[in-house]
Amino acid sequence: MGEISIKINIADRVYPLKVDMEEEEIVRRAAKLINDRIKEYQENYAVRDKQDLLSMSVLHYATATLRAEKKMSEDGTEVADKVYQLDQMLSDFFSK
Repeated sequence: MGEISIKINIADRVYPLKVDMEEEEIVRRAAKLINDRIKEYQENYAVRDKQDLLSMSVLHYATATLRAEKKMSEDGTEVADKVYQLDQMLSDFFSK
């Protein structure tokens, strides 16, 4: 569609961005998730430094992303194994 200019607030700092129109909602939701995580860490831990809170948030989301990628890879391998088994069964059936 086209790029638009938006401003995103993360940890009380404003970041001007250019994003595709269809990505705007995702970017805004991501910023909200980050700010919510920062707020949670502020309330539950004795951390006040924004840099530390941002680092903890990044670690949280990077870990979640890697966990999801690993699961997708494992699921993909499992599906490939099932397809191979099904193919073998069909080959055996039709070769009789």
